[in-house]
Amino acid sequence: MKNIFIVTGANGFLGNNVVRALLNRYDTKETEIRAVIHKGSTKQNALEGLGVKIFECDVTKIETFDEAFKVNKDDKVCVIHCAAIVSIKAKKDPLIYDVNVNGTKNIVAKVLEINAKLVYVNTVHSITEKPNGEVISEIEVFEPDKVEGVYAVTKAEAANFVLDAVKNQGLNACIVHPSGMIGPNDYGMTHLTKLIQDIANGKFRICVKGGYDFVDVRDVSEAIVNACENGKKGNCYLLTNEVYSIKDTADVVCDHMKLKRIKFIMPMPICKFFAPVCELYYNIRKIPPLFTKLSLYTITSNGNFSNSKAKKELKFNPRNIKNSIIDTIEWLKGQNRVK
Repeated sequence: MKNIFIVTGANGFLGNNVVRALLNRYDTKETEIRAVIHKGSTKQNALEGLGVKIFECDVTKIETFDEAFKVNKDDKVCVIHCAAIVSIKAKKDPLIYDVNVNGTKNIVAKVLEINAKLVYVNTVHSITEKPNGEVISEIEVFEPDKVEGVYAVTKAEAANFVLDAVKNQGLNACIVHPSGMIGPNDYGMTHLTKLIQDIANGKFRICVKGGYDFVDVRDVSEAIVNACENGKKGNCYLLTNEVYSIKDTADVVCDHMKLKRIKFIMPMPICKFFAPVCELYYNIRKIPPLFTKLSLYTITSNGNFSNSKAKKELKFNPRNIKNSIIDTIEWLKGQNRVK
């Protein structure tokens, strides 16, 4: 009998950190870790030197997963589904739905086929926001029509599908909902890493009011590995940490880099007015957008999440976010992305 972990989106920010967490936890002589990446992806450097077997698949085409999911009947298999398209843009893209919803349906079908366990990585954005700073905790039914942005809508729909499969098809699955992740090994440059990089390089001298719940990707990865063993069937877990303002984030970066702190904070109405222009600029430059209508909504929304369930059942132990920011800067230095 083998102990097998199949990680989709394994070369993404979270995916490659999950692979690292698995390698740190398990003896590879007894455990097989399979890294599933998008066919034709150019971001394989995220897995370079880790020594895991890589499978190139297309999450929207179920037949491409046959080799990655080839196991024996007595193998103990857990599938960690990280693959998704994250978007903070206003423009809708059919590919986002195809990957986030139909892709998840394909993964569920393969998990049922080999009688494995599924840990599905979702997002806090799929949970309907509560008013007046009320505490947001785990839910059992998601409302795609009450969340903001195509990414959140698709993740809410996919979460409902997974939980329906638990109830009606006997799927052994749990769902984790990380908040905004930061930390090292972000080879694809997500929005928060790009923000930290730009501040550290002195390219970002205007701040915006607002903030959000930020969590270290390494802490999320450890909780996901724990969920493979301890995550309860049909349960959801919020992997959140603390609300940290954009200004506080900028201050940590500037202090660590010995730069002058950013003093000017642009009023939110002005930010929202210029958001469409900024998004157009990002599209023309083909770089990850930082401030869009959706991202501005996010940093002013309710980020009062409860992570007590994850702490209790998944041994989730989030670190101080200031340390995560500093670790991100040091990793960027090692990648020659920060001067």
